[in-house]
Amino acid sequence: MEQSLTPRSRAWSVVAAGTGINLILGSLYAWSVIGKVLVKEWKWSNADAALPFSISTACFAFTMIFAGRWQDKMGPRIVALAGGLMFGLGLFASAYAHSPLAMVLSYGVMGGIGIGLCYSATTPPALKWFPPGRKGLIAGIVVSGVGLAAVYVAPLTQWLLKATSVQHTFQYLGAGAAVLICLLSARLVDPPANFVAAPAPAGGPGKPKSAARADMDWHEMLRTGRFYILWAMLLLGASAGLMIIAHAAKIASAQAGIETWGFLPVALLAIFNTLGRLISGSVSDRLGRTQTMMLAFFLQALNMFAFAYYKTPAMLIFGASFTGLCYGTIFPLMPAAVADFYGVKNLGVNYGLLFTAFGVAGVAGPILGGKIKDLSGSYTNSYLISAVMLLIGAALAFATRPPKPATKAD
Repeated sequence: MEQSLTPRSRAWSVVAAGTGINLILGSLYAWSVIGKVLVKEWKWSNADAALPFSISTACFAFTMIFAGRWQDKMGPRIVALAGGLMFGLGLFASAYAHSPLAMVLSYGVMGGIGIGLCYSATTPPALKWFPPGRKGLIAGIVVSGVGLAAVYVAPLTQWLLKATSVQHTFQYLGAGAAVLICLLSARLVDPPANFVAAPAPAGGPGKPKSAARADMDWHEMLRTGRFYILWAMLLLGASAGLMIIAHAAKIASAQAGIETWGFLPVALLAIFNTLGRLISGSVSDRLGRTQTMMLAFFLQALNMFAFAYYKTPAMLIFGASFTGLCYGTIFPLMPAAVADFYGVKNLGVNYGLLFTAFGVAGVAGPILGGKIKDLSGSYTNSYLISAVMLLIGAALAFATRPPKPATKAD
């Protein structure tokens, strides 16, 4: 059946499968709902409750280096299949983890490795099917699945926690994730070696700011200064966002008294996270990757400076939603920028190396936010630190020049 599909149909089939897998992987962002229960019922500290999330994020990011190279060599299908099994097993094993260390090993290490394997196999193959002028849009669609996941995972997780127990919640989520990811992985495939993507339709205001580049391998990429600037931007933007996202349900409770509907800020944050991915990916195809990131970082910094004053449910929900909108811009723009600057042939490993910044951010942001709350009794200083990080990120984005189109001499 796959052989009978047109190139256009196969391309969109890969996009749909990648988006679906990311929709399942996004259960990572419902951790704040589980973490809140661990603090309240199991008497864990805020820092302990943030640790499995942080380690999962770090393992996810660093796994992408090797997983990206693996999927560049072997294709995305087998990598996603292995990742789905590992992710589901990690969630299922968390049902039997009753200490922070055990949860770190199951949810953090096993689950994080599974996410890294799957995530490395979703965006790169999708981007390879489309021309440079549409890479931002396609990346935005594929990674929107991760952001949108918390819309259903947060209320589902909260319902399961109330209807059953923490243990059964992990079991149900793990089994469901493994089955669905394994089914979707069958649709992931790279284009043929001689495939040339059709150019984006002409017409529309302006010209695409993205540029096709000669392919660089990871050795060549690491010799360019632009890589380290992108790495720092991803570290700063993700740390600032994850510092809030990992504690969203607890912030809603402590700052605005939102209890019964504690998943609502998490779900709305996820909705706007998704919108940020979709909108920024498309906008960046015309405005430019770094210019779009600069705007998003600056607006997010303003939101962080004001966040301590969001003390009503309505204001808190606004702040969480705006956080999601700006934070979501990172995920379509970074892989699209790597494709613009370094080509698509080695996109898996090249983006994997850049994504190590997200791993560092996943540890630094949530744990720092938890430590500040444990020591000071509030998250106010977390907001200020996030704002400063974002302003530095905006300055780096402003200083980064877009790539020039490739020439025959490239």
